[in-house]
Amino acid sequence: MLKRPRTDFWQVGIVPVPIAQVDPERLAQSRARITWMPDAGRWRYFADPFALRRGDTLHVFVEAFDYRTKHGVIERHELDLPSGRWSPGRIVLARPFHLSYPFVFEHEGSTWMVPESHQAGEVALYKGSPSLDEWTRVQALVPDVRAVDASLLQHGGRWWMFYSVVGDRFLDRRELHVAHAPALQGPWERVPGGPVLVDAGRARPGGTPFVDGQGRILLPLQDSAQTYGGALRLLQVSELTPERVRVASEVARLTGAMASDDHVEGLHTLSACGDLTLIDVKRIDDSRERLWLDVRRRLRRIGRRFSRAPA
Repeated sequence: MLKRPRTDFWQVGIVPVPIAQVDPERLAQSRARITWMPDAGRWRYFADPFALRRGDTLHVFVEAFDYRTKHGVIERHELDLPSGRWSPGRIVLARPFHLSYPFVFEHEGSTWMVPESHQAGEVALYKGSPSLDEWTRVQALVPDVRAVDASLLQHGGRWWMFYSVVGDRFLDRRELHVAHAPALQGPWERVPGGPVLVDAGRARPGGTPFVDGQGRILLPLQDSAQTYGGALRLLQVSELTPERVRVASEVARLTGAMASDDHVEGLHTLSACGDLTLIDVKRIDDSRERLWLDVRRRLRRIGRRFSRAPA
């Protein structure tokens, strides 16, 4: 008997609380007021939410992942805030390689995105059109590194980038790295001394770094010690200089069960947009249909390989 696969499905929610005020108690109190994105459809999910607000419209950027292709693209979805109605989403960035974690922000009158694109071997900066539907690659901020979930913070007259690196034995979950620059477009250089945090399964970025009401720099990190994205930790950055970065004690830990009744197996993104905070929560499916889905995908891949072979 084939073992049942464990398939992660994520759901995106909009919490009506600014990120600096989100803690376990406040998240649980707000669960009835969370606005959830529509379901992504069969064998698909939306995750890694980041957003921009334009008037009464919230533009939500997500990783749209399809298990039938095992490939992610970036979609933009619109939420009309007064009515709570969603408009159909559209793909705004797709590449031959997998994309996720669309870290979007505004700076000096322009809109920017740093998506996760480790399969391309770089951390790349994209610039958005006024419509937010077209994104042009500007440059590699940190080339020649298989970085995941790069999260930017402008603080103390410099730019800071927190990221993890793909490698053996779930390296991306174990080590946190930091780079810094005098301006968004660089030049970027890494903080010396290697990773600034080594913590088994609990060091990968998970959202927007921010300064709270007490003046503390807080960094969302995924807690995958039990299951991928099983929870999200908020850690304080106690020292932030080009020579040294120290990540200190845990301030809070957030779980899917605090926000949802049916997606209780994980929470791995916490991102800021003004007086709103975006999260994603996870459920795990154990349907054996996933096995046949994987078989069909492999057969299609083999078929394409043979069709390209010379006669």
